[in-house]
Amino acid sequence: MKYKLAFGFPIGLFLTTHVSYHLPALGTNLLSSVNNEYPGGILGVVLLLLRVSVGVLFVLHGYPKITHLKQWADSMKMPMFLCFISAATMLGGGLFLIVGFLTLLATLPILASMAFAMFLDVKKGAPFVASDPYLIPEGEYTGPKGQGEPPSWEKAFMYCVMLITIAGFGPGAYSLDALIW
Repeated sequence: MKYKLAFGFPIGLFLTTHVSYHLPALGTNLLSSVNNEYPGGILGVVLLLLRVSVGVLFVLHGYPKITHLKQWADSMKMPMFLCFISAATMLGGGLFLIVGFLTLLATLPILASMAFAMFLDVKKGAPFVASDPYLIPEGEYTGPKGQGEPPSWEKAFMYCVMLITIAGFGPGAYSLDALIW
């Protein structure tokens, strides 16, 4: 007990005096991003490009999953309701990212889904970056329908990085969030 107090009190004091005033004020802006500014100019255009690109990719990933939910759940060997939640967050969150509405709330569920996908790939023993398909000896790997890339968790990791960037920097000035908040 003494050790918890001896270490906990100084850490808590440090966090309250040095870190907490750098955090954004709790309020409605946290629905949009951790950052309470909406940069314009070139940074705003870059954030717009990143946000819309990631949003379109998740709409393209979420739509087929939600329309073929049973097949996807069976192939993943996961309960259908978990697959539905994942597909719905990809589809809905992607649409919200495209228009820049409730950006932080749109990124967090997709981020959780991608982190879980990354966990599943790591658990299966998939490498971070798979060998290029043309470097794999003939017959060693065949994907669905006889072709495709070998499994890896690189793609899920990159989606996580992009979503964290969007959540941290926010949607930018060219978004519905910037108009509303």
